[in-house]
Amino acid sequence: MRKVFLLLAVCTLASAANLKLYFKDGSYQLVREYKIVSDRISFYSVEREDWEEVPAALVDLNKTQAEIKQRADDVRADAAAQAAEDKAERDARKEVASVPPEEGVYLIENEKLTPMKVGESKVVTNKRRSVLKAITPVPFVKGKATLELDGPHATQGTLNRSPEFYIRLSQDERFGIVRMGDHKGNRVVEKLTIQPVVNETLQEPDLVEVFRQQVADGLFKIWPQKPLESGEYAVVEYSEEKLNMQVWDFFIAPGTGQ
Repeated sequence: MRKVFLLLAVCTLASAANLKLYFKDGSYQLVREYKIVSDRISFYSVEREDWEEVPAALVDLNKTQAEIKQRADDVRADAAAQAAEDKAERDARKEVASVPPEEGVYLIENEKLTPMKVGESKVVTNKRRSVLKAITPVPFVKGKATLELDGPHATQGTLNRSPEFYIRLSQDERFGIVRMGDHKGNRVVEKLTIQPVVNETLQEPDLVEVFRQQVADGLFKIWPQKPLESGEYAVVEYSEEKLNMQVWDFFIAPGTGQ
């Protein structure tokens, strides 16, 4: 008989949970605790609420201890999962608290937030150029137009081809990331088709596929699904019913990595 049977061992589950003491004939006893004493097994029977003894040779200790170990591993795994969940909730609260309460867009880089500047966009037709205000009346000229930002390049940029942003909204609006085109040295945010009689404007932004995650009321995280090529981009907030697009422009520097 192995030396272990000559020693006293007490096996109890945390929180006094019941366990199965398996026998070599395939049966088991539901016990609260058992002890290995020499060549006998002493156990407290849950059914009879008393201590009993059986020869150790009848007990399948390997199976019994394997189940105890599995239950202990499950308890540790559950505790680790709960700890990870608690940490994620704490990190989320800390994350939300770090974002300024003002409406706007914030670039996330190296665990720091950089406020993005709102670009001054203009509606451009072949006859006029007007600054887009909160709600700009569309020029009453049927045909094509563009929403543009002055100049070929944004003043803010990033080396990260998969940039992440927070966007805080004051009301429920659509938002996304657009890749901007070029028109006579300026950046095109979107193309417009104007129908003045029915007072409609068809907006055609070149939207990038993005992931969106809501982290609080009115606060979202947004990032591209695929790394962006170098060029001019903007985070935009808009509605399809009216021409009221807000634009936070940025660039992806050429030759950058992930």
